[in-house]
Amino acid sequence: MRIETRHTPSFGVARLELAGEEPVHAEPGAMLATSYGVTVVARAQGGLVKSLARVALGGESFSLSTFTAPDAGGWVDVVPTLPGDLHVVELDGSTGWCITKGCWLASAVGVELDTRWGGLKSLLGGEGGFLVHASGTGQVVLCCYGALDVVTLTDGEYVTVDTGHVVAYADSVQSRIRPLGQGMMQSMRSGEGLVFDFAGPGQVLTQTRNPRGLAGWLRAHGSDAGG
Repeated sequence: MRIETRHTPSFGVARLELAGEEPVHAEPGAMLATSYGVTVVARAQGGLVKSLARVALGGESFSLSTFTAPDAGGWVDVVPTLPGDLHVVELDGSTGWCITKGCWLASAVGVELDTRWGGLKSLLGGEGGFLVHASGTGQVVLCCYGALDVVTLTDGEYVTVDTGHVVAYADSVQSRIRPLGQGMMQSMRSGEGLVFDFAGPGQVLTQTRNPRGLAGWLRAHGSDAGG
């Protein structure tokens, strides 16, 4: 699979160029267009994907669609729901990534996605959490709300990031989750009121806008926006 992006960083589109009969996994509803002859199946199981349709992820389901090119090859254009940048991570089998739900857009079939990964349960105190773990080999297309920043931490370097601004982080990064401050309301299910402490070495990907802020604005102004 070869990936080309356009309209970044504001309104990213990723074109997934596929060889003959090559499949690719993508977020349901992410398809903008495909070349003629590409087929799509909503996956209930298959391949290396452990976290399939209807697996609970923080009280919500995680599902995927599989696009397959015809014999002559083809392409699939995928787009995120919210306006923002795109980022491609190349997995080589040695290091996995933890990805915030809603930030995974597509991945090669050699990439294993798991919402029940033991490390997430330990990190989030046994809750379903709001992360998915990606491992294996191949490319992963990530999306974000707003612009994407890459924070590269050296060995022993620390940073604290609001959970709503975290896109993904490498397995090499040590992490813990905690309340932002004393007496603040928090939710392990949504991540609201919580922050991540990260310690290097490794990369942390962040987004400049918080999707929870948009959801809150829509709840507060939805009736006005509707006229």
